[in-house]
Amino acid sequence: MIRKDNQFKTELRENMRGGDGVVTVTNFVSPEELNGKGRLFGKIILKPGCGIGYHIHENDSELFYIISGTAIYNDNGKETVINAGEVAITPAGTGHSIKNESNEDVELIALIVYS
Repeated sequence: MIRKDNQFKTELRENMRGGDGVVTVTNFVSPEELNGKGRLFGKIILKPGCGIGYHIHENDSELFYIISGTAIYNDNGKETVINAGEVAITPAGTGHSIKNESNEDVELIALIVYS
């Protein structure tokens, strides 16, 4: 099966997980298409000043692959800069957040899989 970009579901999430601004989330597949093994595979766009607030992953893990831009990533309480071409891994039981403090969009691929 091939899914074209005009078939993706895109939503705007205001103050996602308590973060600042509006985050664009484009789902490439539905949770059902992940066969009960996850709940998100998609692209996230963080406009300047926007971000996803700090939260803990209890029963799932999340991975971010940064496509473009630079962001501040909170890795279980430790802030660091994350750049295009890098991967952030948040295992179950740990937390994270991400915020775009630059003047350019940050684009990333996100995957959430169940533990």
